[in-house]
Amino acid sequence: MRKTFIAAALAATVLGAAAEPVTFALDPGHSVVTFELLHFNTSTHRIRVQAKEGSVVMDRATKSGKADITIDLTTLSAASSSFEGTLKGDRLFNVAQGPTASFVGDTFTFDGDKLASVAGMLTLLGKSQPVTLKATRFNCYENAQLKREVCGGDFTGSVKRSAFGLGFGPTIAPDDVGLLVQVEAIRE
Repeated sequence: MRKTFIAAALAATVLGAAAEPVTFALDPGHSVVTFELLHFNTSTHRIRVQAKEGSVVMDRATKSGKADITIDLTTLSAASSSFEGTLKGDRLFNVAQGPTASFVGDTFTFDGDKLASVAGMLTLLGKSQPVTLKATRFNCYENAQLKREVCGGDFTGSVKRSAFGLGFGPTIAPDDVGLLVQVEAIRE
């Protein structure tokens, strides 16, 4: 009888906890955004930037959530330092004028219990545009070192450069820019 009561209490605690929104703090050491630009229809330039701070609130019971992530454009890196200078300059990312970008996702879509996509607004150079990031991988686990739950995954999407005022000639790179987002966040 006592074992049944303890099991029932534990189940109620676990199920009750799963029905509430849970806040996760972004882990900047495991969170990166990669912009992909096709170069003269030949190869893909990958431009990497760090996600520097943010949070994700997720309610698994109602299958809803909100992500609020700040991207540090000053950390922009590419294959060559001269290309990095061009990317950071006023013809493209204009890092001097806008050193950060942000993504606020407020529409979470689930496939069963797995997060399938997050839709929201990407703000870059003072312009906000809708973007949907599709989860190509998503998982939560108990981190043995931190003794806390960590959730994260890989997400893909795309944006139009012109929507944000990112110029630099369509003959060099098309308007479509691919997004690869790697995110991990630690339960608070």
